[in-house]
Amino acid sequence: MRKLSVLLLTAALLLLTTPAAHPADNGSWSVRPATGPSGTRPSLYLFAAPGSTLTDRVTVTNKTAKPLTLRLYAADAYNTPRDGGFAVRDRKEKQRSIGAWARTDRDTVTVGPKASVTVPLTITVPENAEPGDHPGALIALDERVAATRRGALAVGLRRAVGARIHLRVNGPTVPALSVEDIRIEQDRPLVPGTGTSRAVISYTLHNRGNVTLAPTVALRAEGLFGRTLLRRGLTKPPAELLPRQRVRLTETWDGAPQLDRAEVELTATAKGTRESAAVTFLAVPWLLAGLLAVLVAAGGALWARARRRRSRTE
Repeated sequence: MRKLSVLLLTAALLLLTTPAAHPADNGSWSVRPATGPSGTRPSLYLFAAPGSTLTDRVTVTNKTAKPLTLRLYAADAYNTPRDGGFAVRDRKEKQRSIGAWARTDRDTVTVGPKASVTVPLTITVPENAEPGDHPGALIALDERVAATRRGALAVGLRRAVGARIHLRVNGPTVPALSVEDIRIEQDRPLVPGTGTSRAVISYTLHNRGNVTLAPTVALRAEGLFGRTLLRRGLTKPPAELLPRQRVRLTETWDGAPQLDRAEVELTATAKGTRESAAVTFLAVPWLLAGLLAVLVAAGGALWARARRRRSRTE
């Protein structure tokens, strides 16, 4: 078979996995806010009124022994839908806030070996900017394509590093969080007690407000007669749920009931907001239920036949 060649024009952004408390650095180059009077800054934390213009500086450092030429651009941030990780829009995607408002004084920067270059950054906030948080990043992208292999595929990668920008526009802040679309998938034996069971609970966590939230989610399940079947805090919610973002998350319930009716409730909490949603969990051994239905139907047929016979003899 002929080997396939694939070009992944994707920026492997270190800021996706690097905590906001640390500068973005991939070992070859780094991007960070320029050192100010208060010392080093891992990220840009800025406040502005609509219609104002902010200026700052960002330092790009080349850690290699060869010159590096990098493309600079600003990008809006978002949460990845499946796990809530911090990510940014590609340069060619439509930018609506930081990606549209922030500019450096040059599109590319060449940094000498083991050297640093500091570039000015200007953020122009429009008059109609929505109050609240506008997260994003300033990206330094190496536009060269590095070849690598993944099995039979020849893959091309582009690497990038970004310094996070946390901009809050003055005005009313509205924290609002909701739990939506709870679903439960069950995996249990056909006959209760003959094997193990589990349930996978999936739900959407939605930041409906205009500020970044650090949500916690608690799971509670109550069976018949108010019995507590499960009560625990969940560990998968993202540390930063950005404004207007949704993430789809799952939680595994090992040892879920094999014969019960339960109310499963998820409660999401963050600073200034708390909301719950619930769904009914019905664990029915369908094989036994089917056999019982057949027996009931057969019994009903026999009873009806016996009644017809009595009617004829009367």
